[in-house]
Amino acid sequence: MTRDLQLTCSDCGQEFTFSSDDQAFFQERGYSAPKRCKTCRQAKKNEQGGEGGFYRRSESQSTTVTCSGCGKQATVPFAPRGDRPVYCQDCYRARKGSGSGRGERRYSRY
Repeated sequence: MTRDLQLTCSDCGQEFTFSSDDQAFFQERGYSAPKRCKTCRQAKKNEQGGEGGFYRRSESQSTTVTCSGCGKQATVPFAPRGDRPVYCQDCYRARKGSGSGRGERRYSRY
């Protein structure tokens, strides 16, 4: 069993305890040791848009694309990266339900 570690927060410079239980949790999930204390981690999450560090979406982030399935124009709530196909909502639902079984992983944010 590992011992509790004293780490220094990269934001506020205060020491904080990285408990052995937390170390085991982080290791199970492949996470690296935290760089910030709990207070600064929460502040960073709030700065980035809320709980869990997820960014909030707004209507201004919608992007008009050409569906890779049917060729129609569609609006998606993200900016496509260009290395994966993007489908309209109808094509995405059809593909999701079809279970192509080819082992391909296709993503859409619908």
